[in-house]
Amino acid sequence: MNRAEAEQLLTWGYEQNPGPWADHCRVVSRAAQTIANKCGLDAERAYILGLLHDIGYYDYRDYKSRKADHIFTGYELMSDKGYEDVARICLSHSFTVQDIETFASSYVKCTDEQMAFIDAFLRDTVYNDYDRLIQLCDALGTAQGVVIIEKRLMDVTRRHGFRDKTIEKWESNLALKDYFDKLCCMNIYNLFHDEIKTNIFGG
Repeated sequence: MNRAEAEQLLTWGYEQNPGPWADHCRVVSRAAQTIANKCGLDAERAYILGLLHDIGYYDYRDYKSRKADHIFTGYELMSDKGYEDVARICLSHSFTVQDIETFASSYVKCTDEQMAFIDAFLRDTVYNDYDRLIQLCDALGTAQGVVIIEKRLMDVTRRHGFRDKTIEKWESNLALKDYFDKLCCMNIYNLFHDEIKTNIFGG
């Protein structure tokens, strides 16, 4: 898939289900491209993976899916189209900890068979730097722009509630930032300094 095809697919998804999720995807893709450029990953690949990580929201109405949770509907859509690397990201981006019990969603709607598939995926998959990068950028990107991880994690917790493994998930997200700080040889917040300042403090 090239960038134009990915953009077209996101536009199609938004037309099926308009909402802030599409702007969030654009922010994630831009952040992923920027960090990938800095640490030597394929920036174009990172952009496309970030752009489509939440494509499963195409199936939602009022944040309720007709089929399954967005991670699985995205996985199925991308697999059916033959984009296995994007399909993988649709699942992996929500699991910084490879444990299905850490999923933050309060509206999971998957069959037992689908849940077993996700559980097996998490058990058997060895994450690569693109899995980690999109997980990180998912924790940096709001629909309005890039923010510090703590703000994004707090927003998610306020919407979905505090759970048994919330602290473990927070720690895994902060560890991702440390990992990419080292790969980039800098604090990655400096790549988005002005944007973060505006989104946190205004002006």
